[in-house]
Amino acid sequence: MNPVSSSEPRPVRLLPLGDAALTVEFDSVVDPEVHARVMGFAAALDEQAAGGAVDGLIEWVPTFRSVTVYFDPDRIDAELLSERLGALARQSGPRRIAGARWRIPVCFDAEFAPDLGDLAAAKGLTREQVIELMTQTVFRVYMLGFQPGFAYMGGLPERLEMPRLASPRKRVPAGSVAVAQRMCAAYPWDSPGGWRLLGRTPVPLFEPRDAARPALLAPGDEVLWLAVDRETFGALRVQAASAGFDRAALREEAA
Repeated sequence: MNPVSSSEPRPVRLLPLGDAALTVEFDSVVDPEVHARVMGFAAALDEQAAGGAVDGLIEWVPTFRSVTVYFDPDRIDAELLSERLGALARQSGPRRIAGARWRIPVCFDAEFAPDLGDLAAAKGLTREQVIELMTQTVFRVYMLGFQPGFAYMGGLPERLEMPRLASPRKRVPAGSVAVAQRMCAAYPWDSPGGWRLLGRTPVPLFEPRDAARPALLAPGDEVLWLAVDRETFGALRVQAASAGFDRAALREEAA
């Protein structure tokens, strides 16, 4: 990870989460600089744990703008830990993870994009303009959650910002590329979901046969969507169903 600059960071907030966890909140917005502070703090915790500096910590989970620290209350006092975490948050600098850049094929055919037309109409855009905005944007992965391999990505252009659906779908097909507010994601598995569906990728986003990296995307990665037609989508899906799909071929050198 590489250090990055940050100007006038806001004071952190320490929020109790039950009697065995504390959330260290760095801001209230989703922003690359805020996320860099989150990752800098998480890296500082990693270093302290490796050095045995803090006893009683179980694990810590970084998100968009906060880190939740789980601890054993029989081994460390919550108030003392809160003071230590506050001091560490003030001392740790921001860091940005140098992740991989992926160019992932997506088919924007109407069958795979049930919300694309409505979103375009609501924003005064054509379908082609929405696709152009989606494929010209570099999305950054902030965190994984919701289900294995589900990557929350920031960077959605403001012109595509829309709220979640009023009524979530009971089933969203695996591979669906979706947006909500200023975020983008792709569903690795069939599941319920309330994000707006703009396309579908044939690429397996979670591959249990890849023991080294079952989830294709990781925090710090960048994603560019590549529009493909139905024929290409079908051919890639057949390939993905076999054991020979080369996910590494989707990786690019970061700009």
